[in-house]
Amino acid sequence: MTTRNIHDYNGATLAYIGDAVIELLIREALTSSGISDTGRLSAAAQKLVCAKTQSAIADMLLPELSEKEEAAYRLGRNHHASGKPKNATVAEYSRSTGVEAVFGYLHITGDNERIRELFDKAYKNLLKDSKKSL
Repeated sequence: MTTRNIHDYNGATLAYIGDAVIELLIREALTSSGISDTGRLSAAAQKLVCAKTQSAIADMLLPELSEKEEAAYRLGRNHHASGKPKNATVAEYSRSTGVEAVFGYLHITGDNERIRELFDKAYKNLLKDSKKSL
């Protein structure tokens, strides 16, 4: 990936990519538990990628973000979805989209080390708890 300007993308596009990045990292982490029941793995992953969880993660990550990461967060958070979110408030959904946009931006810019750093900070304890319940 080449370094690109954040404004080459809109918030929805960054979040779309970031959602996939987060999902892949969560799936990799959960499968490392040795569980092979994909139903159980999918249920655990779903709890970690839901808007409520990611909204709470926003509180944890916001103080850690660089200026460019904050700009990506705002682009995602301020994107107006056409539909009504399921199982989350509009505010939770917006904050969740902001978190996904940060991961999307980092992926586009090729900053895999930073992706891992933020992912570990955000999900380390949540993954530990999820693995215990598998």
